[in-house]
Amino acid sequence: MPGRRLPRPEICDIFVTTPFPPLPEDRKIGATTVLIHLVGGVALLLWGLRMVRTGVMRAFGGDLRAAIGAALGNRFLAFGCGLGVTALLQSSTATALMTASFAARGFVGTAMALAVMLGADVGTSLIAQLVSFNLTILSPILATVGVALFSSTLATRWRDLGRACVGLGVLLLALKLIVAATHPLRDSAVVHEVLASLADERVLVVLIAACLTWLVHSSLAMVLLSVSLADTGLLPVPLALTVVLGANLGGALPAMIATWSAEAGARRVTIGNAVFRALGVIALLPLVGLAVEHLPSIEAGIGRQIANFHLGFNLALAIVFLPLVGLAGKLLDRFVAAREAAVDPAIPRYLDESALESPNLALASASREVLRMGDSLESMLRDSITVFRTDDRKLASEIIKRDDVVDRLCEDVKHYLLRISTDAMGERDQRRAMEILQFATNLEHAGDIVEKNLIELAVKKMKNRLRFSDEGMAEIEALHLRLLDALRLSLAVFMQGDAKMARQMLAEKVEFRERERKAADRHIERLRGRNPDTIETSSLHLDVLRDLKRIHSHLVSVAYPLLEATGDLRESRLAPERPAAKPARPAQETF
Repeated sequence: MPGRRLPRPEICDIFVTTPFPPLPEDRKIGATTVLIHLVGGVALLLWGLRMVRTGVMRAFGGDLRAAIGAALGNRFLAFGCGLGVTALLQSSTATALMTASFAARGFVGTAMALAVMLGADVGTSLIAQLVSFNLTILSPILATVGVALFSSTLATRWRDLGRACVGLGVLLLALKLIVAATHPLRDSAVVHEVLASLADERVLVVLIAACLTWLVHSSLAMVLLSVSLADTGLLPVPLALTVVLGANLGGALPAMIATWSAEAGARRVTIGNAVFRALGVIALLPLVGLAVEHLPSIEAGIGRQIANFHLGFNLALAIVFLPLVGLAGKLLDRFVAAREAAVDPAIPRYLDESALESPNLALASASREVLRMGDSLESMLRDSITVFRTDDRKLASEIIKRDDVVDRLCEDVKHYLLRISTDAMGERDQRRAMEILQFATNLEHAGDIVEKNLIELAVKKMKNRLRFSDEGMAEIEALHLRLLDALRLSLAVFMQGDAKMARQMLAEKVEFRERERKAADRHIERLRGRNPDTIETSSLHLDVLRDLKRIHSHLVSVAYPLLEATGDLRESRLAPERPAAKPARPAQETF
């Protein structure tokens, strides 16, 4: 026929001689391309979950922690609280770490903490239920609303909620991309053969799914991935149910590993939760075939069947183990014993690794460790005056060792603050972290002054067999007592954030400086009176007064950030420059 183009001979030859002929244009998708799209979709899913968690944590982190603390008196309230908090955070791991932190500090028993975790497991199932519906149309709506809120000039909490909305939109979009990415795999004989071979290796599938869940730190992401793959027909239902069991088992691993070196109370919670899940997996794994037969009678959709199985598994755990949390708590208290307390005082006691994902808890842990620094500094200051009074060389050496403790604790606090999840920190948390860092640094500097200045002066006094005059020693001791009072007040301001106490500290600084000046003036007067003790110890005496004032200045610094925030601090003590005096006009000459 005219106008019809015949195929070129060389193309025909290729079709004849090539074992795998080229695919049509709409099917030319290589395995690498499919893998890239699938991994990208999973990464986007994880990022969406993270955005939701950090947004909710920034907006309501303190309220959620308070809710958990208030509900820990009753197992049913604790169960409901764990369910609600996890439904908001979309992360049972975050709930587990917050609950473990309460248990580590003795605020809650193991039984009530386990009830929270049973509720948290059900909470993740409810989120999977919601997302398993076809909500793709909501993705652009949630993203648009979230961006509008995040970009607005509203309060910070609304902007954090906008972040969470964007995360939900990204999550739904990621599920759509995963479905699209797996479309070319539906007709792959190789993929079906591999999956068919895994159908009879249920234990292996559970272990692989558990490891993958631990790697991505999200059982919800793993379950949603299973729902998506099963809904497209790529993942057989029995295999998908087995993956869900592995995801539930793996979901307990991140919190358990994070608390492995924590206090016994924290380890009991996460180990107990892992044991509950493991027992549930062992009990239901042989019944997967039975579940495949009966799930279609509830809902016909494949994806909905997977989500219903996930919910049923965690509800079954709650029904079976919630009445047994008391017995489980006693067993865990008995077999998971507390480790021996650290002998080294420089080892941190309150820097809880499990609290790093929750800024409120982590900052509280760092604050408690800074208080330990304050206690060590107080002991150094109290004993330093004893060294001057008694010339005790052994005590001087002990004080030097205590400064090493302060230095090491300061370093540990700094590193701990740097490891707190910044994504979950709001402006207030970031400001508090900076206050903790600054105060810890000032306490460390104050300790250095005690070690490198005051104790060196005391040792010099011993070597030269010097003695302060009675009047001079009394003045030093009086100023020293005022310094100890200032240290206690600075610790109170640090913990309570009371503006009235901060103003008191600044007023004390003025009075302390005046007392130091008057003590120096009286010393000069005694020098003029030719007092032998005063003449011999003159430089030592003035250096001690100066060092006490320097330590006081470091302690007072805790009040500055608080008073700056309340607007009660002047920018400068410098008086405005006076205008230059106009030169006198010369007298006019008379002619």
